Amino acid sequence: MDFSLNEEQEMFRNYVHKYLNDKGQTKIAREFIKGEREFYQSVFLGLVELGCTGINISEENGGMGLGALDLVPILEELGRNVLPGLYLETNAFAVPLLERFGTTEQKEKYLPAVADGTQTFSLAWLEPGGSYNPSDIRMTASLTGDRIILNGTKTLVPDAEMANSLILLVRTGEGDGTEGVSLVILDQSDPKIRIKRLANIDETRQLAEITLENVAISNEQLIGPLHEGWEVLQNGLLSINAALASVMVGGMEKVVEMAAEYAKIREQFGQPIGRFQAIKHRIVDMKLDLETARSLAYYANWALESGAEDRVQAIFSARIFASEAFNRVAAHNIQIHGGIGFTEEMDCHLFVKRARFYENYLGSTQSYYEKTAAALGW
Repeated sequence: MDFSLNEEQEMFRNYVHKYLNDKGQTKIAREFIKGEREFYQSVFLGLVELGCTGINISEENGGMGLGALDLVPILEELGRNVLPGLYLETNAFAVPLLERFGTTEQKEKYLPAVADGTQTFSLAWLEPGGSYNPSDIRMTASLTGDRIILNGTKTLVPDAEMANSLILLVRTGEGDGTEGVSLVILDQSDPKIRIKRLANIDETRQLAEITLENVAISNEQLIGPLHEGWEVLQNGLLSINAALASVMVGGMEKVVEMAAEYAKIREQFGQPIGRFQAIKHRIVDMKLDLETARSLAYYANWALESGAEDRVQAIFSARIFASEAFNRVAAHNIQIHGGIGFTEEMDCHLFVKRARFYENYLGSTQSYYEKTAAALGW
């Protein structure tokens, strides 16, 4: 079976690739780190004009009605340029959830706005001192009439300050397991929402702590059935992890290119270091990691789009391998560059930090090994 991208998908990749190259590639991330948000916003608006934000949104809601595989070329290009922002969380998590579980009103409210670039989402899951386990979801959501009253704190929320809305995991029922967990949408227009910026190893992805005290939302902001948010979340995790694998593949591709190019121009003992067997073997290992991760990511997104029976293990396997491989090739790239690879002058550090950020994003590697084993029936 051929899981490679088709001609139209590769053509669209070329458009995005050329656009981001013209904008300076990693210059976008570097300016963002300096606090130049206007430059990033102008780049994002260009991606909107290319149609990137409407790819997987249904036509009746202002999108193109395409699938997960059509997102892959965009995701890889975003990974190549360590692009900041919430494209991953918005288009690969919030959009699939709203398309499948959202009410007509929710779709009409949010999806056209996502397509035209005026609506972004982030996911608020972790709580202080807690883990990704359902037992650590302690933010309460009390139902009073047609309102839901939210109380609690979420931490390590990615790019919360850039998000128009947050998807929150809250406890609406008794117990401390998966029962009684619900998903709600919180629009960030309420002045009672307190946001505290947190430090992060990857400065292109800014984390925050969100504190809610008697914040009221309509019960129409509930995604999926009441008390069944954990099951709804699992569907979203499949979508975002398949997409995340492709983002990491894009980052790996750029890292391998950087290492190979530097090995051609850096001379030692009167010849390019790329002629040394040790360097050749290292770059070949990096290339093998890249192509294996790419194959797994393509299959994962195909399995997601086609509803294949093995989609769970395919997606989580792709995420695990891509995460571990991304960290390996980013570290090898530093070693090949030598001392200069540790400086901010080079782009090496941007990819090392992004790889570390995604290593335990939305769950540890060990937890995804366990999910994969369970899906395989082991």
